[in-house]
Amino acid sequence: MIGVAALAALTWIWSAEVSNEAVRTVRTALVVIVSLLLLTLWWLLASGLSWKAKGLGLAAVLLLGFLLRSVLVYEGVDGNLVPILRWSWTARTVPAIPGAASGTHAVTVAGAATDFPQFLGPNRDARLPGPRLSTDWTRHPPEQLWKQPIGLGWSSFAIAGELAVTQEQRGSRQLVVAYRLRSGEVVWVHTDEGPFESALGGDGPRATPTISREGRVYTLSPRGLLNCLELETGKLLWQRDIETENAAGGMRWGRSSSPLLVDDLVVVNPGGSPHRSLAAYRQLGGELVWTSGDAVTSYASPTLLTLLGRPQIVMVNQQMVTAHSPDDGRILWEQAFPSGQPHCSQPVAVADDLVLASSGYGIGSKLFRISAGEDGKYRSETVWESRGLKTKFTNTVLHDGSVYGLDEGILVCLDPETGGRRWKRGRYGHGQLILVGDLLLITSERGEVALVEANPERYKEVARFPALEGITWNTPALSGDLLLVRNHQEAAAYKLPVAQ
Repeated sequence: MIGVAALAALTWIWSAEVSNEAVRTVRTALVVIVSLLLLTLWWLLASGLSWKAKGLGLAAVLLLGFLLRSVLVYEGVDGNLVPILRWSWTARTVPAIPGAASGTHAVTVAGAATDFPQFLGPNRDARLPGPRLSTDWTRHPPEQLWKQPIGLGWSSFAIAGELAVTQEQRGSRQLVVAYRLRSGEVVWVHTDEGPFESALGGDGPRATPTISREGRVYTLSPRGLLNCLELETGKLLWQRDIETENAAGGMRWGRSSSPLLVDDLVVVNPGGSPHRSLAAYRQLGGELVWTSGDAVTSYASPTLLTLLGRPQIVMVNQQMVTAHSPDDGRILWEQAFPSGQPHCSQPVAVADDLVLASSGYGIGSKLFRISAGEDGKYRSETVWESRGLKTKFTNTVLHDGSVYGLDEGILVCLDPETGGRRWKRGRYGHGQLILVGDLLLITSERGEVALVEANPERYKEVARFPALEGITWNTPALSGDLLLVRNHQEAAAYKLPVAQ
């Protein structure tokens, strides 16, 4: 009876519609745990066996559990909270802190048109005009330039010239590491003490470095250390603790926001109160210029959007979306976007007066219209709400009047005028995507790289190859035809074939 009841419950769980796939995992775990407890009680109290047989059976179960515990290693969970297990003899060890290879300072760091200097690319919108990638990966497969172990973390690469910079955790230290783009050699390493650990979310840094045109690197650690480093050498130019200075507490899943450069400012989101939702520091010397807003911070990054012809720093906070003036941080408009779960996705301007915000955990997407009144003040209103696209760790991208994103791991094409789905196809898990020309370049949660046509009429995947092993939540970076991918255990560079 216990087995039949458990089977019926699991059938219902996996056939019922849910807005959050992690709900299935939690419900499944509860059914399994309760069933095992009930079976244990039945075995001890109602099986009718002798106490000797009961004791031997219970001892056998405990011995099996001990053996499994000895040969299996828990390495966290995937985006749906499914545990990741490895055989103990194949479990990875975190590599030691790397040293710079001899002669690696002779690199080109000057900016180029193909640079990928910050999170989600040059404009922080996950869109690149090119190159025109070949889709025939059977005859012309991507060429692996290098692949090697890397420190823990969900940060991505920022690329300038011949340098690719990312953030890692090795042992008890937070690292900022610059690699040679084409060889993977370490050029320099900056270290800070203080590990970040999370049994569910994974260990290490989350934010991606931001590289300025003047040759400086800005990074934010999971515990709020804001660094300014010299791009060529890694020399520390200045450092601020945004949590301590702004009376902001730590964040459960670690600070994930990548620094935003606006004019001569570097903008971050401490989330302290009062008036510390955003903070702007001088890029050159690190002096605090302004703070603004009382919103509780979440896990998205500040983004510069042009709305109604005016640059605005738009921030997705825990309970609302807020726009600030870059000059002094003054709040221009704000719109409710409540959730009891983290917001991770970036806002997208789908028109001069329209902003799309999306989130996972069953929340979905909202479109806001921005207007300017006769009094000169901005106003906002919700145009529509939709559960047609529920991003969790990933971001959305706009292309030719359609919005693309991963809805609980399945690719969706959304109509931004109505919020309705045009199609929903293709399982990629909680991966990431960027737009390259008219192709979506997707890294799946399992470390594969795929190309999908950005076509509102149909779903068509045109190429795919395995790039990494293990859970991959990190956003890819593309410099010309060179693709950099990484996760919490390895990084790799591939030369992608370009169409003739």
